[in-house]
Amino acid sequence: MTDTGIWVLGGYQSDFARNLVREGKDVADLTREVVDATLASAGMTGEQIGVVHVGNAFGELFAKQGQMGAMPATVREDLWGVPAARHEAACASGSIAILSAMADLRAGSYDTALVVGVELEKTVPGDTGAEMLGTAAWTGHEGQDARFMWPYMFSKIADAYADRYGLDEAHLRGIAAVNFANGRRNPNAQTRGWDIPSLTGEVDDKVNPQVEGRMRRFDCSQITDGGAGVVLVNDDYLRRHPHLRPWARILGWGHRTVGLPLEQKLSRSENDPYLLPHLRQAVQDAFARAGVDLDGLDGLETHDCFTASEYMAIDHIGLTDPGQSWKAVENGEIEVGGRLPINPSGGLIGGGHPVGATGVRMLLDASLQVAGRAGEYQVEGARTFGTLNFGGSTATTVSLVVGSVPAA
Repeated sequence: MTDTGIWVLGGYQSDFARNLVREGKDVADLTREVVDATLASAGMTGEQIGVVHVGNAFGELFAKQGQMGAMPATVREDLWGVPAARHEAACASGSIAILSAMADLRAGSYDTALVVGVELEKTVPGDTGAEMLGTAAWTGHEGQDARFMWPYMFSKIADAYADRYGLDEAHLRGIAAVNFANGRRNPNAQTRGWDIPSLTGEVDDKVNPQVEGRMRRFDCSQITDGGAGVVLVNDDYLRRHPHLRPWARILGWGHRTVGLPLEQKLSRSENDPYLLPHLRQAVQDAFARAGVDLDGLDGLETHDCFTASEYMAIDHIGLTDPGQSWKAVENGEIEVGGRLPINPSGGLIGGGHPVGATGVRMLLDASLQVAGRAGEYQVEGARTFGTLNFGGSTATTVSLVVGSVPAA
């Protein structure tokens, strides 16, 4: 495959605080909004798009809608006949859609790609939604005793940290506090108007009740309706359109896939200093391809589906030694203004988590940061930003690195 540059020409995120069902809208309405606004941000029409890739994890369950690859052409007439595909990898669905678009562009099969991630999750009661989301685990083989599959699974990850290194749950609360505070500055964040109690000090079981194991209410990401999109182009397209000004360039990527069950992952890493070494490998792959190290990053959008997952990300990216993530929390290194701001958007906990859209939203936010377009949650001077997105208990893990575009 040729070493072709991939550029982010524009993008869009819906307001993650919305409830589409209450608005009388469905997944087609959400797709139309995201597709139209994403193309408009890039100054393009459907006729200028060579291929479409859609990230959607649970359309058949929450929206009773499969064949999501055909939805953009359904709602946008000028995409009729454009090749399209839907990608499912649980919470990493959007990132897999991005990687697929990148492969098309790098191979020269197409010069332009529209990547869209969409998910409706507020179509059913919370308990039913949790059961549906649980199908991304190894159904019937793990978590049978859990009421809420994913809080249960990530509590197990926290337990593994506690067993290997010790764990003070106050550091998990500290991660949540940072992400909720960041979300207040993001006009599209789901929790921007929420009244979040103090998460420091003694735990109030009424205010922050236990959900599963070590995971409490404010350790958990949100049930969210939302979508995000980006337009990607390659070098050939930019050479033919020299007047265009991309927001960012994708510098590197990493992608690792392992088995579904969490216990299988943990048992395989018993003699490794990292709890889930394939996650670290995905990040290192992205760094190597981008030609950067951690000190070359100005920030990171990572997968805080639960505080335990961000705690894991902190040491796996190399911000601390294995098992020492608490140091970065205590020292303020993950806060805006710290050594490596993590989730300045609010992430999944503060910003929202429409599963199939999350990977696309991460790339969009990273691109906004290096383009200086992130508004009130801008990291000052950001030139290089990373993402870390995973599906299930990290069965599918994707990391990206994006860089700013040199001044003309």
